[in-house]
Amino acid sequence: MTMTGMPGGAGVLEVEWELHRPAVFGVAYRLLGSVADAEDVAQDVWLRAAGADLRRIDDLRAWLVTVAARRSYDVLKSARARRETYVGPWLPEPLLTGPDASQAVLVDESVGSAMLLIMEELSPPERVAFVLHDVFGLEFTRIAEVLGASAPAARQLASRARRRVAKARQATPQASRAERERLLAVFRATYEAGDLAGLVRLLHPEAVYVTDGGGEVSTARELVHGGPRIAKLMVGVGLRWRPARIDLIEVGGEPALLHRGAGRVFSVDTVEIKDGLISAYRRVLNPEKIAHI
Repeated sequence: MTMTGMPGGAGVLEVEWELHRPAVFGVAYRLLGSVADAEDVAQDVWLRAAGADLRRIDDLRAWLVTVAARRSYDVLKSARARRETYVGPWLPEPLLTGPDASQAVLVDESVGSAMLLIMEELSPPERVAFVLHDVFGLEFTRIAEVLGASAPAARQLASRARRRVAKARQATPQASRAERERLLAVFRATYEAGDLAGLVRLLHPEAVYVTDGGGEVSTARELVHGGPRIAKLMVGVGLRWRPARIDLIEVGGEPALLHRGAGRVFSVDTVEIKDGLISAYRRVLNPEKIAHI
């Protein structure tokens, strides 16, 4: 994008936009869990910035993040209503990170699927306050502007969100990246072989299988519980799909499996691990959510 000839601050924006775009996109993605919506927010922020006199802004990064958060907050409130009519389980839209990412991305645990699902349980004001303060380090006076609240109220919202997130994280299994990569590599080989007994051995007895098809593809619309039941279902899916390739990729800063074949992507899968076994298997199949992969 070029801002040549645009009014006040265009030269500043030409120089600074690529530096701050990851933060603009990053705050939107963490608030919305959608790559497409975050891209739309980033475009809106760029247009707003291109028409502003940026020479009068002391902290450009904070200003851009605040504008992105305000727009995302509006989208988030309407998105909550849409989620109530979403067909089947809802999962965050996978965000490519690492060497496969087309643009720079701010990566930390807050873009991982587990944390995004935890933040889905927060109210929109709590989520905004938590992300802006705890992830992006904004002052509560700025956060209050986004929420239309007082600074003490914004501080209280962030504190309440922080407690809820901490409690949820304690109940969420933690595993190192190396362990995730190792287990996914073994899982991929076992899945490709159609080895039912092998899959059962890799899945926790109390594992849960979550699929997000959004009503666009045929998939389970309820959670599936139990390692043996999940393994049997996966073997059936593998026989039906017969993917040409299953690649190990990185989404949200964590290893994932990409199933592709017949010129399209079938799914993007992430896992949680407990006691060295897969305790949660999350599969995004909704074509609208994986079209960018």
